[in-house]
Parts: sequence; C-alpha cells; structure tokens
Amino acid sequence: MAACNRVLSACSALAFFTAGMPGVAEAKTDVSPYLEVGQILTADLKNGGDVLTYSMLAAGIDASVKGPRSEVQLNYRYERRFGWGNSVADQSVHTGLARARLDVVPDLLSLEAGALATRARSDFRGDAPALLVGRTDNVTQVYSAYAGPTLARSIGALDLSAAYRVGYTRVSAKDNFVTPIGQPVLDRFSDSLSHTATASIGMNPGVLPFGWTIGGYYEREDAGQLDQRFQNKGVRGDVTLPVTPTLALVGGVGYQDLTVSQRPVLLDPAGAPVIDANGRFVTDKAAPRQLSYEFDGLYWDAGVLWRPSKRTSLEARVGRRYGSMSYTGSLNWQATQHSVVQAVLYDEVQTFGQQLNDNLSRLPTSFIIPRNVLAGNVSGCIFGDAGTGTCLNDALGAISTAAYRNRGLALLWSTQRGRWKAGLGAGYNQRKYVATTQPGVFSNNGVRDEMWYGQGSIGYALSERTDLTGDIFVTLFDPGIAGAGDILSTGATGSITHRLTRKLDANATLGLYSSRVDGFDGNLIASAFAGLRYSF
Repeated sequence: MAACNRVLSACSALAFFTAGMPGVAEAKTDVSPYLEVGQILTADLKNGGDVLTYSMLAAGIDASVKGPRSEVQLNYRYERRFGWGNSVADQSVHTGLARARLDVVPDLLSLEAGALATRARSDFRGDAPALLVGRTDNVTQVYSAYAGPTLARSIGALDLSAAYRVGYTRVSAKDNFVTPIGQPVLDRFSDSLSHTATASIGMNPGVLPFGWTIGGYYEREDAGQLDQRFQNKGVRGDVTLPVTPTLALVGGVGYQDLTVSQRPVLLDPAGAPVIDANGRFVTDKAAPRQLSYEFDGLYWDAGVLWRPSKRTSLEARVGRRYGSMSYTGSLNWQATQHSVVQAVLYDEVQTFGQQLNDNLSRLPTSFIIPRNVLAGNVSGCIFGDAGTGTCLNDALGAISTAAYRNRGLALLWSTQRGRWKAGLGAGYNQRKYVATTQPGVFSNNGVRDEMWYGQGSIGYALSERTDLTGDIFVTLFDPGIAGAGDILSTGATGSITHRLTRKLDANATLGLYSSRVDGFDGNLIASAFAGLRYSF
C-alpha cells in the first residue's frame, strides 16, 4: 500500500484493482549470476564522424523468487568499459532494479522493499544522452531504496491498516557538466532520508448504505543539500456511496499541514554563493531555517468510481488543494487475458527523493529488464511480466534540490502472449518549483518545467534459442528557465540474442540515438555491440 501514502483516497481504488487476483501456487527460485564480455563501437554521424571503441567487462545477477508468501526480483549489473586510445576515458556503470514482498503473517503483516541504481542527467538544461558510453559530461549516478511493513486486519465489518516506509536516495556528483553561457548556476541534489507513516480505519458498503474511511498520515524528508526539510501531516475522511452495482460516488475532505524549509546558501565576501568541490552550494549552518512553502488548511475532492466488470476500474476526482483546483484519477483495464492498460492522473507536492521512492513502490514484484547493453539504463517505463508496470520518466527527467508541485498524466499498455512481449508508455509531466529567494543566488521559485515522453518495447522468441528485441523512445523537455532551450532526445535499438549452450549466450545490438538542445548543434550517434554472456 506504499502508493497510498500521499493521498489516502487512492487506497480504495488500489484495493479495487487487486481484489480477486490469483496467488502464487508454489515456490519457484531462479538465481543466475553471470559474466559478460563484449566490444562496443560508436560513431557520431553529424559532428566530424568521431568513432569511439570500447571493450566491456560486466558482472551481474538476475534472480527471482515466487512463492505462496514471497515474491522477489533482483537484476543488478556492474560494467567496466575500457576505452581504446588516450582520448577515450574508461567508465564504470552501475545499473539495477529490485522489488520484494514478504507476507510475514498471511492476511496481517507484510514487508515490502525496492531499490534502484541508474544514471540520469545531472543538469536538466543540458542534453539527454541515451547511451552509457561516449559523451557523459551531463550524466550522473543515481541510487534509491525503500523498505517498510504494512499491517492490515479485518475485525468484523471494520478494515484496519497501518504502514511505515523509510526511503533513501543519493545522487553522485561525479560529472563534468559546464553551465551554459548566460545561464545561472543551479544547486545539485546530494541525498535525502525520508520516513512515511499512515493508518486508517474503514468499512465497505453493506452494513451501512455507504462505505467510509478515516485515516491519518505523517511524512518527513531530510535532505543533505541546504538542510532542506519536507514535513507533511494530516487527516482525511472518505465516503463511497454506491449508485448502481457498477457505479459509486466518492468524495473526501481532509486537513493538511505541509511545510518545506531550508537554510540559506553561504556567500563569500563579494556576495557570490560558495560552491564546494562537487559543484554544490555550501550551506550556511549558522543561519536560521527559512520557509520555502507552506499549505495549512482544508482540502476536498469528489468524483466517481466505476467498475463495470472485474477487468475494468476507473476513478476520476476533482477538488481543491494547494490553493487551486486539483484533478486526479486512475484507470486499470485488462483488455484481454494477456493485455493490460493503465493510466494515472496525478497532482501532488513532491521532492525528487520521495517521488523516486513512490515510483519504485508502484513497480510490480515481477518485471522485464531489457537485454540492451547500449541504452539499457533503468530510466523509462518498466513493464511487468504480468501485464503491469510503471514509468520513472517523471522522477528522473529532472533532478532537483527544490520541492515542487508535480502534475501530469501517465499511460501504460503491456502484453505478453506466446512468443510475443510488448509494451507502450507515454506521458506528460509538469513541475512548478517552490524555493526560498536569496540575494546573489538564483532561485527557481515559480519556475515551471514540462516534459512529454513516449516509449515502445517489443520482444519475440524466434526459436527456443533465439530472441529478438526492439526499443524506441522520444522525450521533449522544456526547462522553463529563461534562455534555456528545449531538449529533444530520441533513439531506437534492435538486438538479437542466441543461446549457444545452456549457459553461454551471444548478443548483437545496433542502435541510433539523437539529442538536441535548441540553439546548439545536436548529435546523431550510431552504435553497435557484440558480446558473450556466461551464466553460472
């Protein structure tokens, strides 16, 4: 129920979606450590035709556990890439994704956890390279993890639940990005530690002609950069009134006390911000804490919940929150036995660390990791092997120290049938930043950025020993800062994997990628990979 942490009304829809899902009949464990070697070649087709060659050595593990009381999937990979020639630097890359669920006491207590290692843009005004090799001056390593218990119990007609989650996110400072001429220096995210606790009590329609839920929540995140503190607490009541067997009216009202605060930037004698060796602003520890954002008051929303069949559920709400109108909703449609369509319309005040943790918690415990060593970064839409999934684009599209109001729409379709696997993801995300202002320091308070993204993935088992996969993506990002141009990033990849023996695979991959910032020359990169993987 981690996805219910921020808006308690979403819990009813989540329970609606998961009702009646089949359990896992018997335990199944698959653990496969591996070593991989290969050769990578990239060529810039627009800017002088530079050709770079790398040798690659990787070690990783693919593991999954499915049992009647537990589900775990772990995919982790460490790569070391050795450049040919003095002009090509060696590189190390960590990529991985993990999700786990354990029913400690069936129908009472469960534990959930998730972790992510990936790479993303360090400055959202720079280009967005899709490759893990070549130009990586605007690329940084990102790590995030969360864990916590969930308690659920029914006593007669009453349903009681409580949950706690601790999350941690860290961003490496090892990059060589140079701020564009005429653009202000932006602060860089370092790390954050968050805690979230929720509790609720409610009753489904039946004993009474309506259902009801009353709950409370508390969230706190402490970020290392500028000692930023995010604190959110409140209570909320919801009512569900059935109108027909498939349609219900829903509504809720709550009280919320949300504050974001931080300390100012340390200034030098000339009044300029002091920047440390990692490119981050230095915090003035002696200065008092300043308020960046505050919402203290009532909020409400109302709408409909429609479930015409066990395969379809739609919820739409309109209300007023954070001082303006707010629109939220969700759709879950199992179009066929093997195909699922999901959509979510969201509106919330967020931070980078908490949003990344929330997205991880929405990931299914069984998912598909692409075997694409050229652009195999975990940063877009992740498709579950049971037809579910989630997209990380809204969180990883822009790493920010400041908090922001986050609104958008995400759509996801996935299918798996016979030899075919396919998925499509698309969405729109808008952030409006909230931050303090300080003389001599650029503040992105009130800045509004926007992102549109789309992604497609397809896989086909040509035979028992040969698999074909393909991926395509496009992202358009508007930083919202005066003088900063839009960034367009596109790419396509095709790959073939052939099992030479039970433990030895051969892989060949071709890719074409482009990244362009308005006002600057773009690039068009062709890349190829050939390698062998040995699984133990």
